Amino acid sequence: MPRSRAVLRALVPLTLLIPLAACGGSPPVGDGAPAGAAAPGFPYTVTNCGVSSTYQAPPRRAVTMNQHATEMLLALGLQDRIAATAYLDDSVLPAYRAAYDKIKVLAEEYPSKEVLLGADPDFVYGGYASAFDKAQGRDREGLAKAGINSRLSVEYCGTGPVGLEQLKTEITEVARTFGVPERGARLIEDEQRRIDAVSARVKDKAKPNVFVYDSGEGTAFTSGGNGIGNEIVSLAGGTNTFADLKDTFGDVSWEKVIERRPEVVLVYDYGGTTVEAKKQRLLNDPALAEVPAIKNKRFVVLPLSSAVLGVRVADAVESLGRQLHPDAA
Repeated sequence: MPRSRAVLRALVPLTLLIPLAACGGSPPVGDGAPAGAAAPGFPYTVTNCGVSSTYQAPPRRAVTMNQHATEMLLALGLQDRIAATAYLDDSVLPAYRAAYDKIKVLAEEYPSKEVLLGADPDFVYGGYASAFDKAQGRDREGLAKAGINSRLSVEYCGTGPVGLEQLKTEITEVARTFGVPERGARLIEDEQRRIDAVSARVKDKAKPNVFVYDSGEGTAFTSGGNGIGNEIVSLAGGTNTFADLKDTFGDVSWEKVIERRPEVVLVYDYGGTTVEAKKQRLLNDPALAEVPAIKNKRFVVLPLSSAVLGVRVADAVESLGRQLHPDAA
């Protein structure tokens, strides 16, 4: 998230978002307005994760830090407003590949402060709190002093459980910031429609106990109850084994995993450790042999970038719903 020990990965395209991304970008700011007039809907003030920002006009030179922030702007057809990007966790969605390939990449992971400022951004959009690491000189306060607005995904505002309302907030506020509220409304409508369809199919199904395995040896790094990953499991017809963990992600003991006897293991696919290697780590641990999910070898998989607050939420719910309840697909 980068979290302290892991980063995040990907899934399949949002079918109805292709027209948004294919629309070729946003119209010039202020089209149709008299010369010197403010862009329609501006100035716009928004408070995001405790930081209040006033936009006199939509950003023109955004830098996106983290894949799901990049994909959010691409889903809204804003590729012409992205001056540069950083920290691609895996492949962008196929619908956005052509647009992404035209964007300057500042760094494989996070750029230094000097490289970031060298891109001359007027807006920096971070998917994780680590995007604004003060020790690296990228803190939001420092950026504001340099005249650069910023946004952090609301999944990392630390205000409690994150669900579809927060997804709507994220899309709505980002779209409004860039002066394209109608695109945000269409994106929200499509996400909700697809999620509702899955919920209707699985509503009468038993909800298996799902243990999310992100990574870990001495302890298990898993999905807690405060992130969108918890909501994805629930919407797909499951119950998160560690929904009572009051964090987006966190470490739990293997003893706790054994005690709670999950029926399914959801493996997050990302990074240098393959899904198969993660499965074998669990299957080869004699202490886990009697855990129902391990004993029955019941594994499901999601790319990690699908389990964060972004345009892949509906994709993740659809995919996980099919895997947990194949008879309801």
